[in-house]
Amino acid sequence: MSATAEPGGAGPAPAPGAKPRSPDEIRTSIEANRAELAQSVGRLHGEVVRITDWRGQLERRRPQAVAVAAVAGFVIGGGLAAVGGALFGRRR
Repeated sequence: MSATAEPGGAGPAPAPGAKPRSPDEIRTSIEANRAELAQSVGRLHGEVVRITDWRGQLERRRPQAVAVAAVAGFVIGGGLAAVGGALFGRRR
């Protein structure tokens, strides 16, 4: 037998010298793999929820967020004042 799947077959042939598995062993293996996959998906979902929680991240970094907002406001306000002064000039 070859190690590649046969057309219409159930998958690759077992390795030479390997003991063939019974249908019950295959079912048990599939169930174990399914349970492990479900656990991995659950962990991944928890990680995604934690990472994409922008409100929680903002709450944990409130001082930095306030500082960034203050600097951004100062820069934008100064920029608007400079543009306004350049466009409309100073009134005397």
